[in-house]
Amino acid sequence: QVQLVESGGGLVQAGGSLRLSCAASGRFFSINDMGWYRQAPGKQRELVAVITRGSSTTYADSVKGRFSISRDNAKNTVYLQMNSLKPEDTAVYYCNAEIATRDYYALAYWGKGTLVTVSL
Repeated sequence: QVQLVESGGGLVQAGGSLRLSCAASGRFFSINDMGWYRQAPGKQRELVAVITRGSSTTYADSVKGRFSISRDNAKNTVYLQMNSLKPEDTAVYYCNAEIATRDYYALAYWGKGTLVTVSL
């Protein structure tokens, strides 16, 4: 009923930038928090950044000052601007959203993920 689709991943050199997008589609009443998570090989999935509907943000210490999360509520879209990328940022990045639907007051949805590879 609800789908999250990420885009913008790819290969970039260290020091470069990428902009990830995640758009929610389907039938829902509202989107609360939206966020980005990532999972590198051999590691647990970790929170990268979260943004509330009111645009309050939280960042992982490892990306603070380099990444910026934003959202366009009219477009049901969340963005992650990634600057000064490092090889250790290489991971599959997943979009997450807490969404209210006809059947659920609040439920976490996940995108399929988009691969970000940062080369030396």
